[in-house]
Amino acid sequence: MQVAIITGAGSGIGLATARMLHDMGMAIVGIGRDPVKLKALAESIGDPGRLAAVSVDITAKDAPKRIVDQALERFGRIDFLVNNAGIGSPRPLHETDDDTLDHFLDIMLRAPFRLAREVVPHMQSGSGVVNVTSTFAMIGGKRGGAYSAAKGGLKSLTEHMACEYGPMGIRSNCVAPGVTMTDMVRHRFEDETFKRVNVETTPYPRLAEAEDIASVIAFLCSAGGEMINGQSIVVDGGWTRTKYLSPRALTSRWIASDEA
Repeated sequence: MQVAIITGAGSGIGLATARMLHDMGMAIVGIGRDPVKLKALAESIGDPGRLAAVSVDITAKDAPKRIVDQALERFGRIDFLVNNAGIGSPRPLHETDDDTLDHFLDIMLRAPFRLAREVVPHMQSGSGVVNVTSTFAMIGGKRGGAYSAAKGGLKSLTEHMACEYGPMGIRSNCVAPGVTMTDMVRHRFEDETFKRVNVETTPYPRLAEAEDIASVIAFLCSAGGEMINGQSIVVDGGWTRTKYLSPRALTSRWIASDEA
């Protein structure tokens, strides 16, 4: 039985991924800070024999060893690592203080780096790491700031790992979601500007749900993804690769900034 460690497993993309990998027959080591969300994960999976829910702050000094020790003690092996935990609502560079910079880098670059470093020595040929990045790792991204820096660094780390450990049969890839309708993002659609920037520029009739991202992660953790290594798969309905504007955007009246 294969075993997958998933960070941020209590909600959103992490929860959807845990369900899918469990449905594929894997045992899940679900990592999160919030015991309430981890309880919801356990109830959703409904299979105590193939789930270990671990409440831990992934930025803690001892977190990687605690996570790996739990996985090995419970299931005896590690086949996949999905570094999914993240935070949102970034600010542009000039509005970002050092504490905010450190917070973003700690959660979305340093923690995945340290956990992968602890996990890889326990992996065998056929294993893999999937790092969840962002469209902001692929393009500049207005207001990206520390978020873009962290996700861009994670993309580069993934490419290094693909080169370094690929010869051992350990694959490393990124999944880069666009705006995805999770609890972390959904409230932002109350902002009409945010809504327009994403909806009116996406050449697909809907935005992504957590299951859309999870299905790509699951594919990379399947036999069908065996020859995919060092890649970033963008899941955004075409947002980053086109200059699409919806009919609404094309027919709207443009006004000067001093009229707004």
